[in-house]
Amino acid sequence: MLPDDSVPATGCALTLLLLDAARAVEARTEQALSEIGLSLAKLGALRHLVLAAEPLSLSQLAERHCCGKSNVTQLVDRLEADGLVARVSDPTDRRTVHATVTASGRAAYERASIVLADQERSLDERLGSAPRADLVRGLRTLREG
Repeated sequence: MLPDDSVPATGCALTLLLLDAARAVEARTEQALSEIGLSLAKLGALRHLVLAAEPLSLSQLAERHCCGKSNVTQLVDRLEADGLVARVSDPTDRRTVHATVTASGRAAYERASIVLADQERSLDERLGSAPRADLVRGLRTLREG
């Protein structure tokens, strides 16, 4: 990370600052989630499963989580070992496996939501309400392309 006074005055200063800020927020969030036994990757998978109306195939989960199927398989392995996710067979195709969130997984997702809310409050304290609203608008614009 670059100290504030060493950020180059060139056209890349905003990009570097944005990337450094994102890494710092990610590191703080990962640390907070680790205290309840989760990571951002696990939380992301749980989120997709909680929001889904039905169990998701591993391919669907990989697509929604924007990662490869082998990565999601390993992630589901870890979530299953933690008791947060269960694998279920597809009733129409025994070769297909779906993942579904367990009651413990829903509880973990709820705990993580509290952690994320705490992280948001911390950001709000640092930014203030007016700059936060501007930042949210700007980040949405950047995300959309």
